[in-house]
Amino acid sequence: MTGHIYDMSGQEARIFANIIGALSSGNMNFDVREEVFPDILKLLRADVLASFEWNRRSNSYGNAFIINQDPENVARYHQWFQYRDPMTDKLRGLRRAAHVEEVISRRDLTKTEFYNDFLARDGMQHGVNLFMQANGRDLADLRIWRYGSRPDFSDREIDLLTIIAPFVRRALSTAPSVSLDMLTERERDVALLVARGCSDKDIARVLGIGFATVRTHVGSCLAKLECSNRAEIAAQVSKVSH
Repeated sequence: MTGHIYDMSGQEARIFANIIGALSSGNMNFDVREEVFPDILKLLRADVLASFEWNRRSNSYGNAFIINQDPENVARYHQWFQYRDPMTDKLRGLRRAAHVEEVISRRDLTKTEFYNDFLARDGMQHGVNLFMQANGRDLADLRIWRYGSRPDFSDREIDLLTIIAPFVRRALSTAPSVSLDMLTERERDVALLVARGCSDKDIARVLGIGFATVRTHVGSCLAKLECSNRAEIAAQVSKVSH
């Protein structure tokens, strides 16, 4: 623990205490990203925050949580820019808090399509990232940015993220990896019936939809819940429902 973390106002000290207290409470009946990440943004004196979840089946990022970023720009990231990102895989490989410039110089970054057509649209100029893993599972990441009119991040912010990281990692690793909220209403109906042991023909009859439609919904459930088969869907539904 270095002296940099003592550069906090009284309000920031209270925010820091609230973050650690929430993550250490043992009561994880809340969404860590929604309840804690806004305070982390304030503590780091930053402007923009984005957090994504890694989907191992699709080999892509999804389920974004954002603060002060245009949702349309985030949609463009999902569809296009995550596949043309020159830095995130490298930052993810570090598994620690790091400045973006540790993996790509600002000069090189500003020459890329990723910067000019994605980052710059939301004013993201100075960045720090934190990627975490527990038991071989990728947890939600933290991508934090300041506008160009602001000073770059310093050791203070890296130190704070480094201190907070183990608490975030433990909280996220004990939370369910998926939620039925990511399914459409019809997909949830199908998943619940799959969990009850219903066949596709049974589901079609109960819901009054076509057999092919059921198969499509089951496929969507497999992808969104990151399951390999129907038994895993049933297990995930059971875990999330209790």
